[in-house]
Amino acid sequence: MPASTLEASKARLKKAVHRSSATSKDGLLERLFTFAFKGLVYPQIWEDPDVDMQALELKPHSRMVTISSGGCNVMSYLTADPAEITAVDLNRAHVALGRLKLAAAQHLPNYDSFYRFFGEADEKGNIAAYERFLKRNLDEESRAYWEGRDLTGWGRKRITLFSRDLYHHGLLGYCIGAGHFIAKLYGIDPKHFVRARTLDEQRSYFDTALAPLFDKRLVRWATSKKMSLYGLGIPPAQYEALVSASPTGSMSDVLKQRLQKLACDFKLSDNYFAWQAFNRGYAPNAGGSASAPVASGTGEAGPLPPYLRREHFETIRARADRVTVINRSFTEHLEGQDEDSLDAYVLLDAQDWMTDDQLNALWSEITRTARPGARVIFRTAAEPTLLPGRVADDILDRWTYEEARSLELGRQDRSSIYGGFHLYVYNG
Repeated sequence: MPASTLEASKARLKKAVHRSSATSKDGLLERLFTFAFKGLVYPQIWEDPDVDMQALELKPHSRMVTISSGGCNVMSYLTADPAEITAVDLNRAHVALGRLKLAAAQHLPNYDSFYRFFGEADEKGNIAAYERFLKRNLDEESRAYWEGRDLTGWGRKRITLFSRDLYHHGLLGYCIGAGHFIAKLYGIDPKHFVRARTLDEQRSYFDTALAPLFDKRLVRWATSKKMSLYGLGIPPAQYEALVSASPTGSMSDVLKQRLQKLACDFKLSDNYFAWQAFNRGYAPNAGGSASAPVASGTGEAGPLPPYLRREHFETIRARADRVTVINRSFTEHLEGQDEDSLDAYVLLDAQDWMTDDQLNALWSEITRTARPGARVIFRTAAEPTLLPGRVADDILDRWTYEEARSLELGRQDRSSIYGGFHLYVYNG
């Protein structure tokens, strides 16, 4: 990546995260988070795309803007047939990953090679596939990223992550790995969870094996430190919002509640987020090979995000050219768009990071660019929507908050990590 582009990327991230003086404790934590967030954070996005698509009601004419993150949901939205998707992200690693997925969908020879690359993400053949099919079809910045080297890879090219299990890497992968390590110190192997065959067995395992871990002194001490959740992509400001969501003011209790939903509210056969959390990868044979053994505990090939399902591959291949991935903030991108031109906005949890001024700048641009009936979705660490009292009334009054629908969709969100899911519809 050219030096000027890299510096611009760093500046955007600092502007989004830094809220306190560099000499204060919070300011120091914010700058440590910025440093950590420069690399790959989410090898897989941790929001449920099926819930998103229910809320967005995408049509063939829909033009949407979303935060990219790991790029999984951007690819999955193509199954709903929108006309155009622009994916923005402050993290250059996420931009490079999104562009790699698009190139792979278009240029790898078939579904099996695509699934091997992003479903298994642990085969040496993926590196040969990159050299043969993808390298020449990537833009210069993305190619420079994947062929670059960093300390976390012990000097190896970043593209080798796809031969070393991508999902064990990135801050999220390391955070999940640390959770498994700590559990094993207390004699619990979270991978045993995927042996459960029924919801009752899942609940029993959570109650007897997983829940007691959150009362351990080491766990409560570790989770009381804001830096401990950097691996989940949670900056200091969002940490405070999460703690405020707990009646006890304990992060350990918040995480216990969220993990309980992940473990107990959805069948393993329908929740690939649970497989990633407890098994550190998608279910065995999730790619759907008829001759291979079925996933343990499911009785069938395991669950997958929409973009990785065999039946969607040709559709995604044909529509991949509708997506543009850029290293830019949401507000910055909207400033360059026409009035009355967009139909859908996906903010993930980015607003939890924002000051009131940043929120108002964002929603001013969303309102300016929205067509009548446009939809905005986002998630929050705490349960309530954070907009009332922070975004100006003359902006917010032009939107309808679909409270009942938001609560229902939040209950359906299999990722389970957030306190609230929120849907706003533009009145025009």
